[in-house]
Amino acid sequence: MAEHAGEQRESLIEKIVGDDSSSSSDSDDDKPSKVEEVQAKIFRLFGREKPIHKVLGGGKPANVFLWRNKKISAGVLGGATALWVLFELLEYHLLTLVCHILILSLALLFLWSNASTFINKSPPQIPEVRIPEKCVLEVASALRAEVNYALAILRDIASGKELKKFIGVIAGLWVLSVVGNWCNFLTLFYIAFVLLHTVPVFYEKYEDQVDALSEKATIEIKKQYAVFDAKVLSKIPKGPFKEKKKD
Repeated sequence: MAEHAGEQRESLIEKIVGDDSSSSSDSDDDKPSKVEEVQAKIFRLFGREKPIHKVLGGGKPANVFLWRNKKISAGVLGGATALWVLFELLEYHLLTLVCHILILSLALLFLWSNASTFINKSPPQIPEVRIPEKCVLEVASALRAEVNYALAILRDIASGKELKKFIGVIAGLWVLSVVGNWCNFLTLFYIAFVLLHTVPVFYEKYEDQVDALSEKATIEIKKQYAVFDAKVLSKIPKGPFKEKKKD
């Protein structure tokens, strides 16, 4: 009798636990989890939804920028630094460098090929290098898409449709012109290259802190823009293009 009563109690407890678990699972399926709700509320820089590795395009370039392989990333950054030192500090010219490298390479290969019969060694195996057509077409297609996108944005701005983009582009070009007075194109390109190798990995490490500060800055910028819009932009008379469009 005692064993039978114990079995009844265990079956009753299992039924109660099963009903609670099924009801909780049904409610969990109907409602989003707390983790998803928190993630949905988190502010991300530039409104991105993908991780920074995917934003950089993924693959080998993103691995280099994020220092997934420290040896490769350090080698790329070191090579760029060496080129900048050669061209900027030592005032070496690109055409001169290319010609000197070709002269040295061809001279060594030519001498090696002719001296191989005298030193009883095999001649150098020079590989046949060809640029595949598919790779060139893909690069050209990607470049064409980006150029067309930039031209479309410039056309919209010139037509008076995008006021925010107009202000942003003018401010960006002005900053770029000021920076251009400080340094030449090579130095500017090198600075951008160094920033690509430092800013993404820094942002990935301190992502939450940077996003929190960016959210506060974005809110403040929106407030200032609302004041500027109410006091200045709203008083600017609209052009004939927009009036005809409304009619």
